[in-house]
Amino acid sequence: MGSIRRALVALVAAGAVILTVAAPAQAGLLVKTAKNCDTPTSSRVFQRWLDPFQYVVAPGGNAESAAGWTLQRGAKIVAGNETWNVGGSGHRSSMLLPAGSSATTGVMCVGIGHPTMRFFAKRNSGLLSTLAVEVVFEGLGGALKSLPIGVVLGSAKWQPTLPYPVLASLLPLLPGKLTPVQFRFTPVLGSWQIDDVYVDPWRFR
Repeated sequence: MGSIRRALVALVAAGAVILTVAAPAQAGLLVKTAKNCDTPTSSRVFQRWLDPFQYVVAPGGNAESAAGWTLQRGAKIVAGNETWNVGGSGHRSSMLLPAGSSATTGVMCVGIGHPTMRFFAKRNSGLLSTLAVEVVFEGLGGALKSLPIGVVLGSAKWQPTLPYPVLASLLPLLPGKLTPVQFRFTPVLGSWQIDDVYVDPWRFR
């Protein structure tokens, strides 16, 4: 698994070289609001699912309150945590995403060393329902862009998702080869709940 991860980082680094040949970036909304890009505290929250890597929680990612989130069309915090309480034994809540809604995390900094993100999800309704996951980032002109990074098929019970690649880390806009991003979750044809959104800070180990 270590060799695969090193190969992934090498490919991402190669892509970053290509992308950064373009003109210098203009500061946009995410760059201006990325106030804290320090190394966060990480932990092996997915170790019981045979994922030994360290992760850090996204802003608001524990979904214990709406602070840090941008919520649209009925998305809200509700009672009921993911089954394993990986964010803390006292956690009691999660994010409800009704059909037609969306929820976007606060801004965090990622880089070439942040290759993946994952979280917990469960489908509340719609046998054919899926959950779309996007990364929101700035283009070189400062305009906000989004990029699909995964689709959750899920089940009616809480499950950890697969790791999804944080492809926007190919576009460093801040010192230290970092990019300010947000993660957006949008249900398709049904209702979902999500909880404990984490990013793998591989370069900090």
